[in-house]
Amino acid sequence: MSTESSNPIQPIRFFHRGKIVDVSGVHPTRSLLDWLREDARCTGTKEGCNEGDCGACTVVIGELATDAHAPGAVDGLQLQTVNACIQFLPTLHGKALFTVEDLKGQCASQCKPKAGAPAKHAVHPLHPVQQAMVDCHGSQCGFCTPGFVMSLWATYEHHQAEGTQPTRQQLADDLSGNLCRCTGYRPILDAGQRMFDLPAVRLDTAPVVAALTALKNDGLDYAAPLGARIDHFHAPKTIAQLAALRVQKPRAQLLAGSTDVGLWVNKQFRDLGDIIYVGDVAEMKTVEERADELYIGAGASLEAAFGALVERVPSLADVWLRFASPPIRHAGTMGGNVANGSPIGDSPPVLMSLDAQIELRRGDVVRRMPLPDFYLDYMKNQLQPGEFVQGLAVPLSAMRRQVRAYKISKRFDCDISALCAGFAIELEAGSDTVKAVRLAFGGMAATVKRAANAEAALVGKPWTQASVATAKLALAQDFKPLSDMRASADYRLQVAQNLIQRLWLETRTQDALSIEETSVWSVMPHVVAKVAAEGL
Repeated sequence: MSTESSNPIQPIRFFHRGKIVDVSGVHPTRSLLDWLREDARCTGTKEGCNEGDCGACTVVIGELATDAHAPGAVDGLQLQTVNACIQFLPTLHGKALFTVEDLKGQCASQCKPKAGAPAKHAVHPLHPVQQAMVDCHGSQCGFCTPGFVMSLWATYEHHQAEGTQPTRQQLADDLSGNLCRCTGYRPILDAGQRMFDLPAVRLDTAPVVAALTALKNDGLDYAAPLGARIDHFHAPKTIAQLAALRVQKPRAQLLAGSTDVGLWVNKQFRDLGDIIYVGDVAEMKTVEERADELYIGAGASLEAAFGALVERVPSLADVWLRFASPPIRHAGTMGGNVANGSPIGDSPPVLMSLDAQIELRRGDVVRRMPLPDFYLDYMKNQLQPGEFVQGLAVPLSAMRRQVRAYKISKRFDCDISALCAGFAIELEAGSDTVKAVRLAFGGMAATVKRAANAEAALVGKPWTQASVATAKLALAQDFKPLSDMRASADYRLQVAQNLIQRLWLETRTQDALSIEETSVWSVMPHVVAKVAAEGL
């Protein structure tokens, strides 16, 4: 924080409702939802939970597509759903914003008015997404409807661009971040299929691409007053700029996807002061193979990071699809999920089972360490002042082991884990002796950690029911879990032991059980398709 700005204050500039919008004077932590409803008077977007769980505030963000064939790319734009309630307005700088009001504009420009209506009072047809909701009775109270419509619109644009249509399960996955309390999901899923039967109405991306190209986002240095002081929002464009700025302002709040920090403001009313936003640093979003490892930049979205892991380890698909919701996975980052240090985070157990290393940077100095060593205690880690998480490195050799991940929660979709486990096991060639094993758990201690005693009970031993029984007993020495609103201590320990049993059932050398025999979700279409493709 500072009392004055040394640089000219830049406005926040983004594309909205057919034009470039300039915004100044709003505090850096003003949410996109509040700006839409209170300043722009676009009240179609609703406020429900105000923490990114219910989806009533779902909007679509567009950015220039760097890869025309990447998931979410639509004719030069990358379109992704996000929760407006937890996105800070300055994060929109250089992007395009689409809300439910834009669908009316699309129809006004592409659809003929209904016959018989006077020109002065012309009534234009609804967008196919909206008309399908009407046809299929997909709305009752209507409060959640704009959020559902925007999620369906993103799906509609993606599949229209590819010339495909989603399966019913793909629609359910796309809508897993939108909650409805009165209509029920069957008619909404019906609408998701029906919308492709209606005359097509497509987004004209050309003017949007032209506008974003003209914006030339070279980074943002925004500031606005809060009482007698000035709070800054810095959005560097390169990792060198980020590193220098972090050293200069070691106490500034780092911000990536805002899926956690946004709640600090909305629910805890924290005063963040100066903010350094990493979301515009392209180098931080890298996901690529480098020599013998998969490198995941700390700014890569959860969707991109898990997508790359699942491409190489298909057994992780279930945890990927059940991690929060699409709007959260589009905005949130794997690096942020790891750096956050929550003991119930879903990424760290998976990464620990794969022997991932975390890469830290301060200025020009870069260092690495095994991910388990990064966590010191509850919400405490190895980061030094001026240092930040630059990336994660997963050795490709670890992916050749038998890998499993299990998420235990009260709801199947969009829920916080009571327990999450990441396992990997490797047997000696030609035998049933355990050569290496990784048993990592979240929700069992003050930090995500590996079960050292249970692992030691297995290494060098035959992979048998007797060895598993010994490992299950050893697990009680590794963890003394707590009871809370999600699960009791006894439940957590018993489930953790049972998951080791399940790992053995699925990977034993004789008569290993297939996924259909060990998962109640095995009948879900995306799991069946995975089994058919991978032979799991």
